[in-house]
Amino acid sequence: MADNDQAVKTASSRPGLLDRFFEITQRGSTIKQEIRGGIVAFVAMAYIVVLNPLILGGSQDVAGDSLDFAQLTAVTGLVAGVITILFGVVARLPFGLAAGLGMNSFLAVSVVQDVTWADAMGLVIINGIIIVVLGATGIRTAIFNAVPHALKIAITVGIGLFIAFIGFVNAGFVTRTPAGPPVQLGQDGSIGSLPTLVFVFALVLIGILVARRIPGGILIGIIVATVAAIIIQAFAKLGTVGDPVDPDPLGWNLAAPEFPQQVVALPDFGLIGAFDLFGGFQHIGVLAATMLVFTLVFTNFFDAMGSMTGLARQAGLQTDDGMFPRIRGAFIVEGLGAVFGGAASGSSNTVFVDSAAGIAEGARTGLAACITGVLFLLSMFFSPLIAVIPMEAGAAALVVVGAMMVTQIREIDMSDFRTSLPVFLTMVTMPLTYSIANGIGVGFISWALIHAMSNRGRQVHWLLWVVSAGFVLYFVRGPISAILGA
Repeated sequence: MADNDQAVKTASSRPGLLDRFFEITQRGSTIKQEIRGGIVAFVAMAYIVVLNPLILGGSQDVAGDSLDFAQLTAVTGLVAGVITILFGVVARLPFGLAAGLGMNSFLAVSVVQDVTWADAMGLVIINGIIIVVLGATGIRTAIFNAVPHALKIAITVGIGLFIAFIGFVNAGFVTRTPAGPPVQLGQDGSIGSLPTLVFVFALVLIGILVARRIPGGILIGIIVATVAAIIIQAFAKLGTVGDPVDPDPLGWNLAAPEFPQQVVALPDFGLIGAFDLFGGFQHIGVLAATMLVFTLVFTNFFDAMGSMTGLARQAGLQTDDGMFPRIRGAFIVEGLGAVFGGAASGSSNTVFVDSAAGIAEGARTGLAACITGVLFLLSMFFSPLIAVIPMEAGAAALVVVGAMMVTQIREIDMSDFRTSLPVFLTMVTMPLTYSIANGIGVGFISWALIHAMSNRGRQVHWLLWVVSAGFVLYFVRGPISAILGA
């Protein structure tokens, strides 16, 4: 009888299928914690459902054609949902993927000035195929292993500074100046807008909740700030900063937090398949198109590598050598994000540093990513409701998460200047140039050169030299493209 009781206890304490597949208990998490983390990650990333269509839909291509906003909204949610769920199942990591802001801006501002949107999305697909091949063959993993440990930590810290800076800018806490210093506090050096005050309120509230270790603190803070924003908007009737007809410099960054007249809308998938794989090579020539693909690959490759490094470290999933579980599968699926995004005309999808908010909320496994992905799929039907969440509320979460990631700097030995200078350059270049890839490139090049010129060249992995040379080409791609165009 005692043996039977013991067998029953053992069976009841054994993790379920879902737990075993995602290694939830093994990573010190719970299903409830993963669900909460997945929801928080989605809330932090949800702005992309509105922002990506604004960026891509706001530019005409060389033929004078534009992408439809409603169709862009649909494919943004669709691709983000599918690729994030696939990433959660294959890589089993708590990272959300969506249309990369650097990539979509590059396409809208630069690429489509020379080619059509269909051509541009074909180039994105080719970029994704190259990324998949690099991941499947192990080349991407080999490059990852060649990065010194100190630089991997510096990438994490730099991303923390970067996403905090993104939060400050998105909230209007930091703005451009008409002349003089590149940035300033608020408007004319002071905080004079209600939306920025909502950000400050959300930042303080989330900070207090996190400091007091309140479960769901980040999500609670975002919800409370959203409610406060709705109330403020009901009385103040503010506009938006980017309104093309009547911009309000003291208004909301992206959209006013008002309840929409329509909550549910059927998605329009008319953009799926609207690409021309080799059209860019035909219209601008092989050399010029190759240069564009080179730029896309470098941006995609190292932005994602940097993001995954920082997120894995924040989640406590990195080993001593900087690796993390199922790294090859993660690299392959991330590459597929570019392929899927290009095929749907929604731009390349990549790992979002904003998903750090979900990790801060306790997410540790791919189950959280699956939850985030499902919510992205639902967003296709509820995009008007998602637009209610003001960017200022999500921005506060980014600043808090950035502060968490910066604490990793304590693990870097800064006593050797051969280490401290490349580390410093990596960290500050990311926020100051608004690019993770730029920070990684500057760090790689400076590390290789300083070590070589101080009799430590043998400590630099040969792959780091190869990648550094590639970054040199990446940084001077403008003049090279001009020469090729001429």
